[in-house]
Order: sequence, then C-alpha cells, then structure tokens
Amino acid sequence: MKTNPWAWHDAQELRRIINVSGTMTSLGASVSAPSVRAATSEAMAHFVDMHDLQTEASRVIARLTGAEAGCITASASAGISLAVAGCMTGLAPGRVEALPRDPGPRNSVVVQAGHLCSYGAPVETAIRLTGADVRPVGTATLAADYQLEAALDETVAAAFYVVSHQVVHYGQIPLARFAEIAHAHGVPVIVDAASEYDLTGFLGQGADLVIYSGHKFLGGPTSGIIAGRRDLVRAAYLQNIGIGRGMKVGKEGIAGVMAAMESWMARDAAAIRARERAALDLWLDALQGLAGIRAEIVADPTGNPLDRLQVNVDERAAGASAARFAAGLARLDPAVIVRDIEVELGYFQLDPCNLLPGQAETVAQSLAAVLADGPALAQIDEADPRNGAVAGYLNWLA
Repeated sequence: MKTNPWAWHDAQELRRIINVSGTMTSLGASVSAPSVRAATSEAMAHFVDMHDLQTEASRVIARLTGAEAGCITASASAGISLAVAGCMTGLAPGRVEALPRDPGPRNSVVVQAGHLCSYGAPVETAIRLTGADVRPVGTATLAADYQLEAALDETVAAAFYVVSHQVVHYGQIPLARFAEIAHAHGVPVIVDAASEYDLTGFLGQGADLVIYSGHKFLGGPTSGIIAGRRDLVRAAYLQNIGIGRGMKVGKEGIAGVMAAMESWMARDAAAIRARERAALDLWLDALQGLAGIRAEIVADPTGNPLDRLQVNVDERAAGASAARFAAGLARLDPAVIVRDIEVELGYFQLDPCNLLPGQAETVAQSLAAVLADGPALAQIDEADPRNGAVAGYLNWLA
C-alpha cells in the first residue's frame, strides 16, 4: 500500500513544500536521517550529566574536523557569539559574567567589510551581542593586507572570517593570508562556515575556531558546532554561565548532532553526487526549447561539492520575470521553493541537496508547466527577496 508523503503536513494543516532552495533555515534547513531521529528521541527518555555529554560530543567533533576539541550550541549564530566571547574572556568566570555590560580591554573584532553579510540577521549582530565592537577592514569590494595589519591593535580580541555564498567573492584577503597576518599580531581567527561541506580545511588554513551548522548539510537537529583550539573551545563553552545561557542546547540536540556527524563520516558521497546530478539533468531536459529560458548547471560559489541548475530568464521572450516564475512555482501544491536570492539579476536556481524520493520528477513537471506559460503570471506580485525576508515575521499572526 502506497503511503502519503504529505500525511504529516496534511495532519498539521501545513503547506506542502518541495525544497529546491537549499539548506535554508526558513524551510527547516534539512531532513534528518532515521538514525538521527532515533538518537534524538532516545535522549529524551534519559537524564545525563550535560558536561559528560558535551565531552563525548567533543570527541566526535575532533574526529570529524581534526580539531583539538569542540562543543555543541543552539545554532551557528549562537556559535559566533560564544566564540567571540570566549576570545574576549578566556577562562575567567568573572569576565564571562561581566559581558556584555563590560567587554573589557580586548573588545574589538576585525572583519573584512565584504564579509559583513546577513544570514537572516546581520552577522555583526551576533558579534555585538557579546558587547564587542565590530571593526570593518577595507571596503565591500577590496581589503588589503596593510588594512588588516593596521586594524590589529591591542584592543582586538579576534579576527572574524565568513565563508558563504552571501559574501563578496573578489577583492578579499584569502583565509590563509588573513590568519597569517592575525597570528603575527597574536590575534585568534574565527571562521563562520555554517553552510560548508569542508569540515577540515579551514583549520588547516589557520583558523583557531570554526563554526558549523549542525542542521544544514549534516542533517542534525537545530544546533551549531564550535571546533578548534582546546583553550578557546573551553572558553566558548564557559559562556554558558553568561550570555550563552540563552543559547544552550539540550541533551536531545547534542545526541542528534553526534549521530548526524557519525552518519556524515559514513556517507557515500559519490552516490549522493550521482543522485543530485541525475535530478539536474532531468530538470535541464524539462526546460529544453522553452521560449526565453536558458538553463545551465553551475558550481557552488564557495567550493562545496554541489552543483545547481541556474534558470536564466529573458523576460521579454518568456513573458514573465525570474521573480514571477519563482513566485508562480511557490504557489503550486506542493509548493516548489526555488533559490531566488539573485532574481533581480534575471535568474533563479534549483538546489538538489534536499530532494526526497519522487520529488525530482514533480519538480520537472512543475518547471515545464509554469515556465511554458509566462503571461499567466502577469498578476503575481514581483516580490523582491531583499525586502521579503522580513515579511514572514511581520505578517505572522497579523
């Protein structure tokens, strides 16, 4: 007997969604494997010494990343705040409790201006929650070595580096050089790599602490992972007696992420890539011959082993803009949520990393139907994602 893949959504009266946008927090980030769900559920039935559990998590993180130590927190955003705070306070409990009211003498964090992005909130907000001052280096499109060197005075607690598709991808100081300059001034380097597959390379390039999401590519429950130097990981963990108290993670989150990390280390990466490529080829074929539509397979901009289908739209020939096509796909049942973060440039993308069985075929049918009839979308508001990110919050319960 065939089961209904939408039974849970229907029972909760929730919109049916196919996620071809990526590991987006607004869509629940990812779907966990059965082993992860089982580990999360099992932990709920037991008491545990949380320090013991975090010690076990540190061992798994060390195996996964090659770091000296690691800990789990509520999210990657929380990881940023805790990592920065740890660099400010070290292992001094009194200093921890003083944050953010009294950030102390080492109260600045340097970051390239081109890395001051938003991941749903401004990255600098996660830094400023500690009481630290954010010191931008260079301009949005150009940061030079001498500018970083000039910023690294005695008030700097950490140098912060962001790896993301949302940062500027040219004119920035490469991580290895960034770390070399910071270390020459005795300043530790924190890397925000929340959505990255590479779990070892950033430490290898000189990062002292690296922050990952536990619930994006890893597929764990909502969580963040801090990995790196043992002394700095301990200092970040100590923030749980201060600003980190509201960022703590529960036993179920730690157990689930540990299972997700174990699953990640045992995955068949080649088979996953093959399934993703098959979906991309299917979609590419579905769009052949459509007026005003040119589809191409493009690589991930930060080097993740992941390709996406980019759908370039000639609005005049297609009868609708990329934004309207994206909105039209989102109005279907099930809704097909595409990657629309650059629709103002005339394209949207489809990310295959979160596809569930049978969904690639549904997406192909939806693409062929919607993109073949651009004029039918004339009445759809041409929403701009730049402004739309806040709409869900403003409209909630309105």
